[in-house]
Amino acid sequence: MSVQAQPQVVSREKMKGWCYGLAGMLMFSGGIPATRAAVLSLDPVFVGAARALIAAALALALLWLTRQPIPNRVQWKGLTGVLAGAVMGYPLLSALALQQMGANHGTLVSSVMPLFTAVFGAWLTRRWPRLGFWCCALTGTALVTGYALYSGDGRLHLADLYLLLACLLCGYSYAQGAVLAKELGSWQVICWALVMGIPLLLPLVWWYFPQELSAVSRSGWLGLAYLSIFSMFLGFFAWYKGLAMGGIAEVSQLQLLTPFVALFLAAVALHETVSAAQLMLAGAVVGCIALGRRFA
Repeated sequence: MSVQAQPQVVSREKMKGWCYGLAGMLMFSGGIPATRAAVLSLDPVFVGAARALIAAALALALLWLTRQPIPNRVQWKGLTGVLAGAVMGYPLLSALALQQMGANHGTLVSSVMPLFTAVFGAWLTRRWPRLGFWCCALTGTALVTGYALYSGDGRLHLADLYLLLACLLCGYSYAQGAVLAKELGSWQVICWALVMGIPLLLPLVWWYFPQELSAVSRSGWLGLAYLSIFSMFLGFFAWYKGLAMGGIAEVSQLQLLTPFVALFLAAVALHETVSAAQLMLAGAVVGCIALGRRFA
């Protein structure tokens, strides 16, 4: 009987992983619109550093209240990858990029992140999904990347390169964090990485702090608050747990939904127009994700 029940347990575990991953994806989806709103009246370096520093303060308090054990030397080494991508690289580079591009364009360019996450996840775990999964992942990524280029002027600008590098670093940090989550726990990973970044973040926040607070718009502060609490803190709790429970390569494909949730949020918060072509593309990408799950 125990042998027959095992597949059901595994299936339930994976389903929980997808649910956690979905919750994390939804919280991350507001990141680009919130960043765009913030950098319109705040320095992008301040936005990138301040969102991480505020989240680090929350993380430090949580680690202290729950008396979490300090990571060992090997775990600290792994946490540097999360620090480089999720705490420093993506927040700073994406803020610099979104100072020069709209939320819609930035959303579509960042859609390449699931491929980076899946590749790094397979490399770190030495578990390669079947060929059909990669075909679906590459097709979905090609669709949204091609649309990003088509909607621009057909070439990549410096802002595009900033965002692509940000996604590369963040994809690695997602995969590395998922591996560490099995040892440290899902939320502990991002908390320790945030705490590691405090010595680097403090000087940046101090140096780029706005000279005139009255010049900062309400939407700028709200955008920064969203980034700090949801994109930088709570979202990682659910995301890392989802990757650890459901599989890095498989759950990471939920990121392909992020652009379309973000487009909706940008339309509501920033009054950007969502075209019929974007909605059609959303349906095509959802199809790629569904097929990818069957082949994983």
